[in-house]
Amino acid sequence: MQRWNRKKTQFPVLVFLLFLFIVFSNLHSENSILQIQDGHPRHQDSITYVKPNLFSRQNHGPEVLDRFSTCNSTKEYSGRKIAWTDRTPRYGHRRDTLESCDVFSGKWVFDNSSYPLYKESDCPYMSDQLACHKHGRSDLGYQYWRWQPHNCNLKRWNATEMWEKLRDKRLMFVGDSLNRGQWISMVCLLQSVIPADKRSMSPNAALTIFKAEEYNATVEFLWAPLLVESNSDDPVNHRLDDRIIRPDSVLKHASEWENADILIFNSYLWWRQGPVKLLWSAEANGVCEELDSVGAMELAMGAWADWASKVNPLKKRVFFVTMSPTHLWSREWKPESEGNCYSETFPIDLEGYWGSGSDLPTMHMVEKVLSKLSSKVSVLNITQLSDYRKDGHPSIYRKFWEALKPEQLSNPASYSDCIHWCLPGVPDVWNEFLFHFL
Repeated sequence: MQRWNRKKTQFPVLVFLLFLFIVFSNLHSENSILQIQDGHPRHQDSITYVKPNLFSRQNHGPEVLDRFSTCNSTKEYSGRKIAWTDRTPRYGHRRDTLESCDVFSGKWVFDNSSYPLYKESDCPYMSDQLACHKHGRSDLGYQYWRWQPHNCNLKRWNATEMWEKLRDKRLMFVGDSLNRGQWISMVCLLQSVIPADKRSMSPNAALTIFKAEEYNATVEFLWAPLLVESNSDDPVNHRLDDRIIRPDSVLKHASEWENADILIFNSYLWWRQGPVKLLWSAEANGVCEELDSVGAMELAMGAWADWASKVNPLKKRVFFVTMSPTHLWSREWKPESEGNCYSETFPIDLEGYWGSGSDLPTMHMVEKVLSKLSSKVSVLNITQLSDYRKDGHPSIYRKFWEALKPEQLSNPASYSDCIHWCLPGVPDVWNEFLFHFL
C-alpha cells in the first residue's frame, strides 16, 4: 500500500515534466520555422537552410541576372540547402493516371496508317532545327512509330477535342530547347483545325505565344532552362562560359507563368555542362559559390518545388516532364562501334534499356522532389520510352542559325545533333500523354 501511494505521488510529477518538455519543444520548433520564413538561415546538424522565393524586385531584392552578370569572386560551396515544405491545405489527391495501367510502360509499334499525326511541310511554325526531312533526311521511318502501353491504350489524339479542353485557357511550356520542341510539336498538332486568319504567333522572345481566337486560348513557351533565375535566360544569347544562377529564386520566371492554367515544366540538359556558380539572393557583394551540376539542380528544384507546393490543383494543372535522353555513343546499343545517332533508323528493341544519356543520380534526385508534390504535380515519365528512340534525332539533318557546311555534313561523328528530336516524331507522343491526362 505504501509503495502504491509513493507511485501515486510520483505520477503527477512525471506528467508535469513531460508537459514542460512538449511546450519547450514546440516553442523551439516554432522559432526555427519563423527564422526560415523571415529569411534567416537556420542551422541544423551543420547544414544551413534557406527559405526560397523571398526577395523580389518590388521589395528591393537583388538585381536581375543577365548575360553580362559576373561574380566578383568565387568560393567553395557553403553547404546551404533550400528549405521548402508543403504547408498548404490538401485539396484531395488528383489521380495521376486515368486508369490503373502505367501508360509509360510499353513498346514502340510501327504504324504507318495512323502516323504521323501531321506532315512536317503542313506546319508553318516548324523549326528548321527539327525539320529533318526538309534538311535532307530521306528515311521517314522515324515518323511512323506509335507508343503502345502494355496493358491499355492511349487516348487517340483529337485536335478539336484538345482545343475544347483549352477553351479560355493558357497552356504554357516552361523550360529549355527540348521543351520548346514539345511546344512546337503541340502547335503543329493543333494549328491545322484553326483557320489561318484566326490564329497568330508572336515574335520569338523569352515568352512566345500561339493564339487561337475562336477558342480564346493560347499555347505558349517560356524560355527558362534552369527554372531558377540565371544569366542564361536570354532566349538567343545564352551560351556563356560561366553559368550563374540564383538557386533560391524562381520569382522572375514565376511572374510570367503564374497566371497560366496548364503548365508543363522541364529541366535537365542545361545541368549537364559542368559546375554551376551560385549567387544567393541575400548576397550583396557579388560573391558566388561553386557547386557540381547535380547539387545545383537539386537546389533549383527545391526553389521550384516551393512554388509548386502552393498550387491549388483544382484551379491549375502542373506537369513535370522527366529528362529527355541523348544518344551520343552507339557502342551503348551496338558494342564495339564508334558512332552516334547518325544513320540509325530503328528504335532499340530491348525492354529496360538505359543509356548514359539518362543520368540516374539526377533521375533519383528529381524523383525524390516530385514524390513530395504528388497531389500538386503530375509527372510525364518520358525518359525510358524515349531512350529506345536512337533513330529519332536530327543528327546532321537540321539547320541551326545556318545550314551545315559540306565539310560538316561529311563528319557526322562531330556535327550530329543527338539531343533534340525530329518532328513529326517522339515529342508528339509526349503531347499525346498530356492529352490523355487532361
